[in-house]
Amino acid sequence: MWVWWFAAALALVVVEVLSLDLVLVMLAGGAVAAGVAGALHGGLWVQIVVFALVSCALLAALRPWLLGRLRRRTTLVETNVDAHVGRTARTVTQVDGEGGRIRLTGEVWTARSEDGAVLPVGTDVTVVKIEGATAVVRVASGAGDVPAQT
Repeated sequence: MWVWWFAAALALVVVEVLSLDLVLVMLAGGAVAAGVAGALHGGLWVQIVVFALVSCALLAALRPWLLGRLRRRTTLVETNVDAHVGRTARTVTQVDGEGGRIRLTGEVWTARSEDGAVLPVGTDVTVVKIEGATAVVRVASGAGDVPAQT
């Protein structure tokens, strides 16, 4: 039975290399500990308890420390919708607190103004946040500082 724990640990490490979440490697550590318990003739329930305890301990203690070190060494690159926050766009229809449309990085997005202000067509705006598929915007401060992404 202990061989299966080591096979599971190896599979978890391989998948972890693809995801880089530092969760599956902690589960792999639990699987290795359970494999050792099995090799020492521990029963199935002992192996399961060892797996659960070691995995939880690694997730609670080691993962936060590793994530902290990883974040200090590498810069965080925003992706997907998070990358749009702070960008400048231009209104293509009137935007108000209820809705409207903006051109953001070459795409037309639904938008609404942050404070309910009416923003006429052609206004440079800054994306404050993304809610679902709607950009929440406000008038860009210093519209000449950053060219609009049209």
